[in-house]
Amino acid sequence: MSYFAGEFDVAVIGAGHAGIEACLSSARLGCKTVVFTINLDAIGNCPCNPSIGGTAKGHLVREIDALGGEMGKTADECMLQMRMLNRGKGPAVHSLRAQIDRRKYSETMKHKLELQENLEIHQAEIVSIKRENELWQLVTRMGAEYNCKAVIIATGTFLGGKIFIGDVSYESGPDGMFPSAFLGDSLKALGVSLRRFKTGTPARVLKSSIDFTNLEPQAGEDPVIPFSYETKVPLPNKVLCHIGWTNNDTKKIILDNIHRSPLYSGMIHGVGPRYCPSIEDKIVRFSERERHQLFIEPCGENTEEMYLQGMSSSLPEEVQLQFYHSIKGLENAVVMRSAYAIEYDCADPLQMNNTLEFIEFPGLYGAGQFNGSSGYEEAAAQGLVAGINAALKIKGKEPMILDRAGSYIGTLVDDLVTKGANDPYRMMTSRSEYRLILRQDNADVRMTPIGYEIGLISEERYNRFLHKQELKKQELKRIKNKVIAPSDKLNDILVSRETSAITTGVRYAELLKRPQLSYEVLKDIDDDRPDLDPNIFEQIEIEIKYEGYIKKQYAQVEQMRRMETRALPPDLDYRTIKNLRLEAQEKLNKVHPTNLGQASRISGVSPADISVLVIWLSK
Repeated sequence: MSYFAGEFDVAVIGAGHAGIEACLSSARLGCKTVVFTINLDAIGNCPCNPSIGGTAKGHLVREIDALGGEMGKTADECMLQMRMLNRGKGPAVHSLRAQIDRRKYSETMKHKLELQENLEIHQAEIVSIKRENELWQLVTRMGAEYNCKAVIIATGTFLGGKIFIGDVSYESGPDGMFPSAFLGDSLKALGVSLRRFKTGTPARVLKSSIDFTNLEPQAGEDPVIPFSYETKVPLPNKVLCHIGWTNNDTKKIILDNIHRSPLYSGMIHGVGPRYCPSIEDKIVRFSERERHQLFIEPCGENTEEMYLQGMSSSLPEEVQLQFYHSIKGLENAVVMRSAYAIEYDCADPLQMNNTLEFIEFPGLYGAGQFNGSSGYEEAAAQGLVAGINAALKIKGKEPMILDRAGSYIGTLVDDLVTKGANDPYRMMTSRSEYRLILRQDNADVRMTPIGYEIGLISEERYNRFLHKQELKKQELKRIKNKVIAPSDKLNDILVSRETSAITTGVRYAELLKRPQLSYEVLKDIDDDRPDLDPNIFEQIEIEIKYEGYIKKQYAQVEQMRRMETRALPPDLDYRTIKNLRLEAQEKLNKVHPTNLGQASRISGVSPADISVLVIWLSK
C-alpha cells in the first residue's frame, strides 16, 4: 500500500556530487526541493579517489564556484594538500587539484544540505517514476508517494549497480551500499533509453604497512591557491603524497591472470572509461611499457587508509595482493578494501537538450554519471546546470544555456547532448577549442555575472567582484602607462633571466610580454606596485603575454556565435530537406539541434550538410 507524502517543486534522486549541486541551487532559487538518497551517510561520498580537481576538472570546480555552486568552497574546507598541475605548460592548462579528507567532505556537505532553507532530505530508495496530470509522481520503496513539478535524476553508479571482483559478482552500489534496484525498470517503461557503463576503483591499504623509503614524496604547493574565490583564509598543506611504479613482476602477475579478470572473461558488458583504465587494461593496451606510475594518497586526517591512484582493478583478491606486493614500497602492504569494478545503468544524453532536460519528457532532467559522464567534478557541474534550469522553468524564466566559448561547463553539456557518450565522458582541456580564454584563473570574470543574474551570487559577493575588476582595470592602465628607465639593477635582472638589457625607457607592459619575465621577477624595480590579490596580477600577466592569441580566439568565438544565432526549428523533420545526406538526416533527427552551431558539432554532419541547412534557412 502506498500513501501520499508530499508535494514539491523539484525532486532530486541521489545526493552525490551532482545531486548536491542540483538540490542546493534549486532550493537557493526559491523552489521547495526534496532530495532522496539511499544512505544519508553517503551524501557527498567520494567512492573513488579522495581528491577534487585535476586537469580540466579544476577548471570545472572554479566555474562551479564562480556560478554560485558549493563544491569549491567545501573542497577548500576539507583540503589536505593542494597543487597546481601543468605548471610547466601554458596557462590554458594550469589546473588545481586538492587531496581532501573524504569523510570530512561528506559530513560537511551533509550539514550544508541540512541547513539549507527550502530543502528536505530523505533517506529513501525511489522505485517508480511516472507522469500524472502535469506532475511527476515518485514512489519510494516504503510506498511513500511524492508529486513534483520537476525531477532531476542523479543516481551516479547506484542505478542497477553490480560489483565485480574476479569471478565474484553481486548487486551493489559503491562502497558496499545498496544499489538502486527498481528505478531503472521504471525509467525504461517510461521510454528513457538506458545502457550499461562500467568504472572501477583501486584498493585502500594500511599506512603503517607501506615502506615510504622507496617512494618519491610529492608535496603540495605553498602558498596554496584555493578553489573558491570566497576563500580568504590561508590554507595549509597537511599531508605528503607519494609516487611509486609498477615493474616487470607486476606486469607478469597480471598477464598470467588476465583470463581471471571479468573485463576479459566476458562477465562485464558495460563500457569502461577510456581515459582512466584499470591496471590490467593498461598492461594489455600499453604492452610495450615496462612500468606504470601510481600515486599513494591519504584518504583523510583521521584515518590510516591510503588510496592507490592509478591501480584500479577487478582481478581476484589473491591476484590483487600479489601484484600490489610486487611494487616497491608495497611489499608488505595490508589491503583494507579490495579493488573492484562496478557496472551501472545510465541514460543516453542525446535524449536531452542543453538545459539537461529530456526532450520527450518535460520537467525530467539528468545529471552526472546518469548522463554517461565520469568524475565528481563533471557530475557537480551538470547538477548545477540541471538544478538551475529546473528552478528557472518552474518560475517561468528563460533557461540558462552556457555555450562552449564561455565555459568548460558549457563545453561539457554541449558535448554530451550533441555528440553523446560512447564511454564514460571525462573533461579534458583538449575538448575545448577556446581553452586560452577559458582558463581557471578567469572563471569569475566569465561566470560570476551569470550567477548574479540568475540569483545564486549575492549582492555583496557581486560588489566585491566588481571592485576586483575595477582594481584590475586600474592596474592594467598603470602598467601600460608606466615607463621604466634603464638601470644596472634592472639590466642585471634581465641578463640573469637570459633576456636582453635595455638602453632606453620601456613601458612596464612591454617588459611583461617577455616570456622570461613576470610580476614576481620585476617586483624589486616596481616602486609603486599596489598591494593586490595575486589573482589580479596573474590575470593581467596572462592577458599581456598572450594578447595576440587571445584576440584571435575571440574572433573565432564571434564567428561561432554568429552560427549559434541561426536557430533551427525544434520540431523540424530533416528528412524533408533535399540534398541532406541520409546519415545527416538521421543524426539531426536524433539530436534536434537548437541552432546551426550545435548542428555543425554533431558527429556525422559534414560541412556540406551545414551548407544545405544554411540555404534551407535562407529560403
